[in-house]
Amino acid sequence: MKIACGTDIIEINRIQDAIEKSGLRFLKEIYTDGEIEYCQNKKNTKYEHYAARFAAKEAVFKAVYVLLENKFELNWKQAEIKNDKFGKPYIIFHDVEFENRIHSIDISISHCKQYATAYVTMIYE
Repeated sequence: MKIACGTDIIEINRIQDAIEKSGLRFLKEIYTDGEIEYCQNKKNTKYEHYAARFAAKEAVFKAVYVLLENKFELNWKQAEIKNDKFGKPYIIFHDVEFENRIHSIDISISHCKQYATAYVTMIYE
C-alpha cells in the first residue's frame, strides 16, 4: 500500500468574487446541487463554506491524480464533499472508478474570515 496526500489553500474573497461575477454559471460548473444547498444554508458564512469545498476538491484532486492516466479525466462535479452527522467531511466520487484501489481517504477542512484550507490523505494500492 502507498500513501498520497493533497493540500490546498484559497482566499475566500476569490471564490466570493467568482460567484458574484458569474453567479450560477460558476456554481454549476464547480459544485454539485448538494454542495450548493449546503453552502447556501450557511447564510452569512456561505462564501467560507464554498471556498472550503473548493479547497477540499483541489486537495482531493492532488491526492487521486496518482491513480489517473490523465489528470484532466476528473472534473469538479465528480468529487462531491459532504459531511457526516457529526460534521466530519468526506468525499463521494460520481461517475469515476478507481477499481477499488483506494482503501481509505480522509479530508480535513478549515476556514477563517480570509482563507479556506483542506488536507487530504489517501491510502491506495
